[in-house]
Amino acid sequence: MKTSGNETLIIAVVGLIIGVIAVALTVFGNPANMGFCIACFIRDTAGGLGLHRAAAVQYIRPEVIGLVLGAFLMALFRKEFSPRGGSAPLTRFILGFFVMIGCLIFLGCPFRMVLRIGGGDLNAIVGLAGFAVGIGVGILFLNRGYSLKRTYKQPVAEGAVLPVIEVAMLVLLIAAPAFIYFTEAGGGPGALHAPILISLAAGLIVGALAQVTRLCMVGGIRDFLLFRQTRLLIGFLMIIVAALVCNLLVGSFSLGFIDQPIAHSDGLWNFLGMLLVGYGCALLGGCPLRQLVLAGEGNVDSAVTFIGLLIGAAFAHNFGLASSTAGATANGKIAVVIGLVVVTVIAAANTFRKE
Repeated sequence: MKTSGNETLIIAVVGLIIGVIAVALTVFGNPANMGFCIACFIRDTAGGLGLHRAAAVQYIRPEVIGLVLGAFLMALFRKEFSPRGGSAPLTRFILGFFVMIGCLIFLGCPFRMVLRIGGGDLNAIVGLAGFAVGIGVGILFLNRGYSLKRTYKQPVAEGAVLPVIEVAMLVLLIAAPAFIYFTEAGGGPGALHAPILISLAAGLIVGALAQVTRLCMVGGIRDFLLFRQTRLLIGFLMIIVAALVCNLLVGSFSLGFIDQPIAHSDGLWNFLGMLLVGYGCALLGGCPLRQLVLAGEGNVDSAVTFIGLLIGAAFAHNFGLASSTAGATANGKIAVVIGLVVVTVIAAANTFRKE
């Protein structure tokens, strides 16, 4: 599979832009190495809605709103808004649920993983190794016929549900009614955020760019392993380069395993957490970022996956599964093992089933 030089150049430039935006968000107030983290931001949003009561991580993140709406608006502009769904939605919900568990064991999604690498966090390289292995295991099933079957055309209103919900989220964030939760200043990562308009604008830009380029970390590794195609990987490599340079310029680069911001150095569970993420995302057909973009394009199954991610985040914090800077919890370790078993059952059931 070959790609043109123009396509490669475009995605490289987009990667540089996104890397700069991500570090800029940390300068404006987001947690270090967390200019963008789909998993962390969905977790914070779940807390803001009261779905979990972990006071340290409660804030409706405008970046998530912007990502969905940016992809939605760009899809409309390019005439690519195409509501579709019906491809094993409940299975996708379960996969999304366990992908979130893996992310919160590692403390970051694939997007934050590359940003952590750009910030000098060597634990993220361990996570990247697990992520790649997980995708490789998923590819073994893909090569043997794994499929969640076809999607079907849906009404326009169905595809617009999640973008409308994100608009409602923005209204709730700005209006701040009493039933919305906010981490108090100094109380944890939820209290660290860039101004709303800056975060929203960043999300809109990244969502639009990701829609145009089909940016996806899972897709990048999958395409390289299957076809030796490097286009998507180059985009993420440029995110790392831009993040590295910008972190050096602003003085936030710190090379090592220890004392990295909102991270832990438990190598085994960093590896296994991201292995679960890569495995689940390979079966879903895209990373959390890609799922948000697809949902913005009208993909109802990706919207269901988003709900799975949201509920997974709430469950993780309500039942002590999420890691802390001290490392993975006992409950979290059990959840990863269960997740690997469940994902394997899903993979096998949708590969070797009789028609």
